[in-house]
Amino acid sequence: MSGMLQRPARSALTSLGTVLGVGTFVAILGLTSTASSQIDEHFNALTATEISVQDLAHESNPFVDLGFPSDAESRAERLNGVRHAGVYWPVDLGAETQVRSSPVRGGTAGGRVQVTAASSGVLAAAGPTLAEGTAFNEWHDRTRQHVAVVGAGIASQLGITTLETHPALFIGDKAFTVVGILDAVERRPELLLSVIVPRSTAQEVWGPPKANASMLISTGLGAAPQVATQLATALDPAHADYFKVVSPPDPKALRGEVGGDLDQLFLLLAAICLFIGTVGIANTTLVAVLERTGEIGLRRALGARGRHITSQFLAESGTLGALGGLVGTSLGTVTVVLVALAKEWTPVLSPTVVITAPLIGLAAGLLAGLYPAWRASRIQPVEALRR
Repeated sequence: MSGMLQRPARSALTSLGTVLGVGTFVAILGLTSTASSQIDEHFNALTATEISVQDLAHESNPFVDLGFPSDAESRAERLNGVRHAGVYWPVDLGAETQVRSSPVRGGTAGGRVQVTAASSGVLAAAGPTLAEGTAFNEWHDRTRQHVAVVGAGIASQLGITTLETHPALFIGDKAFTVVGILDAVERRPELLLSVIVPRSTAQEVWGPPKANASMLISTGLGAAPQVATQLATALDPAHADYFKVVSPPDPKALRGEVGGDLDQLFLLLAAICLFIGTVGIANTTLVAVLERTGEIGLRRALGARGRHITSQFLAESGTLGALGGLVGTSLGTVTVVLVALAKEWTPVLSPTVVITAPLIGLAAGLLAGLYPAWRASRIQPVEALRR
C-alpha cells in the first residue's frame, strides 16, 4: 500500500488502462445483448408475420399466363391468421411508353418509371405511411378505376406537390388520377419507386403478366408457419404446384445467427481494449521498477529474497488491476443502463459478465506485472546501492 500511495497519480493512471479495458468489455457485451433482444423483437414484429408467394404457373404450363385466380386475395384472407393479402407484378410497358404528368410531350416527364399492378391488399400488407391522400381500396379493384398511388420521390419527379388539385398522370395515353402519395412502407420498399395501379385495371389495359407475379401476405404473430403450409392449396387445389410459398425464417435461429455474429465482433473489440490496458499497466510498472531500484537494493541488502520482491510488485500490479476492474465494471454497467434508457430499450446484462469482469482486471494486472516483477527480482543489491 505504501508503494502504491507514494505516487497516487501514477497509480491512478496505471489502473486507468484496466478501467477503460474492463469498462469497454462490460459495456460492449451488455449493449450487444441489449441490441440482440431488440433485433429479435423487430424480426418477430415484421419478418415473422410476412409470407410471399411466387407464381410459377407460366413455367409449369406455358399456356397459363397467371396462376393466381381472380379472387386470390379473398381465398388467402379466409385462412385463419391472415390479415391482408394482395397480388402484384411489374407491368411491362414496352420501350416507348413513358409516365408523364401531362398528355403533352412537353409536359413534366417521369421517363422510364416502374409501374406496378397491385391489388389493394398489397398496400394494406405493406404497412404504408401516406404523406397525403389515401390508398385505393377494394371498390377501386372491383370497378377497375384508373387511379394510382405513387411514392414521394416519384411524385416530386412528376411535379406533383399536392393532391388538392386532383392531379393526374399519364402512362402512355392512359390517364390515372393520383389518390395517394406514399411517404414510407414497412414492407416492400421498392413500392416507393413505383407508380402503383389497381391489378384489375392493369389487366384490362395491358393484359395479364407473363411472369414475375407475386403475392404479399401479412399475418398475426405465430400464424405464418401454419398459413404457409395451407396457402398453395387454398389458392388453387388442383394446381398447388403453380405457387412457391416463401415462409418467414425461424426467429430464434435468425436471432442466434445475428447475435452470434455481433458477439464475436464486439468481443474482439473488447479484447483489444483490454490488451491495450494490460500493456499500459506493464509499461508503467516497469518504469516504477527502474525508479525504485534503490529501494529494491536496500530491501535485498536487509535480507529480502527475489521471491519477496516478485510478490511485492505482483501484489501492486494485481491490486491496481482489480481496482481498475471494479471501477470499469461499474462504469460499463452504468453505460449500458443509460444507453438503454435513452433508446427506450430494456437493458440486458449477463450476471456472469458482471462477476467475471473484475477477475479479468485482476488477471490483467497480474499478467502485466510478471515481467516487471521478474526484472525487479533480478536486481543485485550491490549494483542497486551503487546507483
